[in-house]
Amino acid sequence: MAGKRGEVIMELGRVRRWWGHSMAVAAIGGAIFLCLASNVPAEPFPFGGELVLDANPMRGSKKIPVLDIGQNGLAEIGLWCNTVKAQLVVAADTITIITGEMSSRQCPPDRARADDDLLTALNQVTNWRMEDSALVFTGGKTLRFLRQTN
Repeated sequence: MAGKRGEVIMELGRVRRWWGHSMAVAAIGGAIFLCLASNVPAEPFPFGGELVLDANPMRGSKKIPVLDIGQNGLAEIGLWCNTVKAQLVVAADTITIITGEMSSRQCPPDRARADDDLLTALNQVTNWRMEDSALVFTGGKTLRFLRQTN
């Protein structure tokens, strides 16, 4: 009888160790999942969309910058005066905007400065998120682009 009791106690010890190890693995796995899940955007990036900068037109103009994003990440950005082609590289909530050459229209000095400022801000973008119908870029400066509603 003492032999059976010893075997039961040893078996209980193994079950407890297994249970302890299983709980530790589950806790670590859950923590990793939560970290990864928090980086997954709730709403997908708006590829194939046309968005307008959340800003008022400059004095004497009705034009507001527009971001036209293709399905493959190629984009055309209408600035305050000029335009520029770009490639948007998106991975989870991170984004890199690689801009090309700006068009060379004759622009009033204030619009040329605004083009340069917006282009600089776009090149400093590191992350994105959707807030309602707005695409929000963060990095050096926060930029909000609203979905076009016709």
